[in-house]
Amino acid sequence: MKATGVTRHLSCAYNALKELLALVGVAAILAFLVLPVRGSVEKALPVLPSLLIDQLIAAPAPLAGEVQGPVQASLAESAHDREQRAVAGFIAKRYRVAEDAAGDFVAIAYRAGERHLVDPLLILAVMAVESRYNPVAESVMGARGLMQVIPRYHQEKLEVHGGEQALLEPEVNIHVGAQILREYQRRFGDLETALQMYAGAFDEPTSQYAAKVFAEKARLDALRVKARKRTAQSA
Repeated sequence: MKATGVTRHLSCAYNALKELLALVGVAAILAFLVLPVRGSVEKALPVLPSLLIDQLIAAPAPLAGEVQGPVQASLAESAHDREQRAVAGFIAKRYRVAEDAAGDFVAIAYRAGERHLVDPLLILAVMAVESRYNPVAESVMGARGLMQVIPRYHQEKLEVHGGEQALLEPEVNIHVGAQILREYQRRFGDLETALQMYAGAFDEPTSQYAAKVFAEKARLDALRVKARKRTAQSA
């Protein structure tokens, strides 16, 4: 009987100790959330080791509405980001271009499209037909770079970039090509005619060049739609 009584008392004491520790933990959390000043935290929580207090105070509090961890990274990838990544992957595989290079070309095309009011996928489609994403491509007619721009026809556009040698720089070549496309679109008011003019095939009756560009753009458009659907589903 005595042994049983001692055991019962020990059990009660153990349970009381557990409850006390739980209360201390709750107090620690409340103090960390409510008291922003180190001194106040230390006064409210004398039982916490100083190292633990240092860790609590050093940890940045999340901003209102901020999502932490992997979820934040997932949400940060917008439809725009997913679209560019999908397009770059497609280009890298289809045209055997290094993934980093494909990603750079896509990013530049999107910047150029925004600046010159041209669909970036149209720019990329022209690039595919003109050079197959070869930044140093040169034709017998003197066309250069990714967008196969002929320098003698666009000297005024190249002067601000340092001359025709700059056409071998992807950033310059893509921006100048997008600028030319925009000018032709505005002049003719018809994309097919603008593309034929871009290719120097204005009088070609079957519009084969424009048809090739449209076919390539259709592939890229499908990637855009798929990327946007995936983003909507993950939202």
